Amino acid sequence: MGLLINIDNGGTFTDVCVIDEEQVFRTKTLTTPFDLTKCFIEVLKAGSKELYGQENLQKLLGETDYIRYSTTAGTNAIVQKKGSRLGLILREGVDPNFLLEGMEEKEMFSAMVEDRFAGINVNEEQSKLELKVVETINRLLSQGANRLVVSIGGPTMVEDETRIRNIILRKYPRHLLGAVPVLFSHEIIEDQDDAKRTWGALINSFLHPGMERFLYNAENVLREYRTKNPLLIFHNDGNSARVAKTTAIKTYGSGPRGGMEGTKALAAHYKIPALLTLDIGGTTSDIGLVKEENILEKIHGEIEGIPTSFRLSDLISVGAGGSSIFRVENGKVIVGPESVGAAPGPACFGRGGQQPTITDAYLLMGILDSRTYLGGSMMLDESRASAAIEEKIAEPLGVSLNEALLAMEKAYEQKIAEGLAIYQDQADKATLLAFGGAGPMSACGVAGAAKMDDIVVPRLAAIFSAFGISFSDIAHEYQASLKELNQETLLEKINQLKNRAERDMFSEGFNISECQVETYLSLDRRGEVEVIRLAENGELPKGFEGINGQVNLKVIKPIAHYNLEKKIALTEVKPKPARHQRILQPYGEWKDVPVYRFEDMAPGAMGSWTSIN
Repeated sequence: MGLLINIDNGGTFTDVCVIDEEQVFRTKTLTTPFDLTKCFIEVLKAGSKELYGQENLQKLLGETDYIRYSTTAGTNAIVQKKGSRLGLILREGVDPNFLLEGMEEKEMFSAMVEDRFAGINVNEEQSKLELKVVETINRLLSQGANRLVVSIGGPTMVEDETRIRNIILRKYPRHLLGAVPVLFSHEIIEDQDDAKRTWGALINSFLHPGMERFLYNAENVLREYRTKNPLLIFHNDGNSARVAKTTAIKTYGSGPRGGMEGTKALAAHYKIPALLTLDIGGTTSDIGLVKEENILEKIHGEIEGIPTSFRLSDLISVGAGGSSIFRVENGKVIVGPESVGAAPGPACFGRGGQQPTITDAYLLMGILDSRTYLGGSMMLDESRASAAIEEKIAEPLGVSLNEALLAMEKAYEQKIAEGLAIYQDQADKATLLAFGGAGPMSACGVAGAAKMDDIVVPRLAAIFSAFGISFSDIAHEYQASLKELNQETLLEKINQLKNRAERDMFSEGFNISECQVETYLSLDRRGEVEVIRLAENGELPKGFEGINGQVNLKVIKPIAHYNLEKKIALTEVKPKPARHQRILQPYGEWKDVPVYRFEDMAPGAMGSWTSIN
């Protein structure tokens, strides 16, 4: 087996793990938000240095079988509401207010569409319809739209959208410079719920240009090095696919899903009934649940609070991370959701940042060591961290620097613990799995605030989401909503989805006969997804006739994964500390504590800790 490379592009850092049989080499570089291709190449170079002892990108890529990649670029674009200006075409007489039920929908619609919407009567005579389509498109383009979404609801949705599509292809041929990028909602997903389907199409179009530009740039770089296989993009459903077969909406939340896939693998390997995940990155803390080896999902996944037609991990993102900005309001310490990101970064980075963050606080508390941060490749500036916290936290509170540090830590841990509480009642005695760049440092404090007893910190915690991506296969999932289920309509939909699967896997370079095909029903049972596996012949189980649900088809081409080590009996080993370091304790005093190098700790290393109330 050749090398396997997994890359997780986050808001502050871009992580890589290179898997060479049983060995895992990992490192990270700063994310370059102005040009994501730059950090993509830089982290590959850094990975080659970890593997070979010196930078050799040509050799690394030549020995690699698969590169799996996830990015938060889509998530960040949605959060920051930065993307394409869209025009929306609905059925004539349909008021777009059906899309604006909550504040989240109103704000997102204003950022994406604003007043660029129109209605078309698809039942008009052909010549009149053609004239109306041209007039509508020209008007939306003159209003500033640079991409269009067509969402015609109703039972004849596919036929009506196809009719408009044929007119647009004739009037605006794709080979001309004036060709208009148009997305038809049924091409993204067939769902009779107009609001969920339309929002999925809008979000996909909003993200598409930026994602397309970056991902194809990255793929072109790899082509120059003649990599064996195309770049694989990791999706938010746990699957991977080449760039050309990836829809932009599938990249939203893909990084956190990588962590969930890694958690699922650990839960299965070590038979842990319930793992509550805590992935603390630079901007957010992502929280999820793996229960009985299944990732908690929503059948109608939400994107920034907006329900869509796509099944997504039921994750909560808390606006508290390593780069989140702290401030004082009405005598109280407030955390986030604003973040300094990687540029300018926390004050201690010395890159122009002047806002206090938990990274600055941890440095001054002795939890972080400026000499070993980022493998010793980046020195941290204590004086800048101190100045930011003195000015923005200590002085407004009227307290000492040490008291300000402890107040920041308490507010940070409490905010994250409140996020954990949402899932704690769904699993008896869950174990906390802490990972991400800042997860392990905060695990004990957060667990204490959340009244949790058991904590697991994986060896690859700092790049665990990147590691989790390695458990994915090349796969595609398709879904269609069905009302009043019956055998005939179920088989008809399954055959349609199989045809799509065959085309997509052919584009991936595989025959459908090489792949595994799974079909199942997804039912929403009081907010949780119930999965009903179907037999190969697609027979509808008894008792499900007449209900509403979703038929799903998944086609999988297994590829190489990382194999977790076999469990063995361990002999207790007492590790030796590398050094001692002064740490500010919760009760306000400084104490020398032993510091161990994770890399030096052998299996079976044991220790003890004391809870301080």
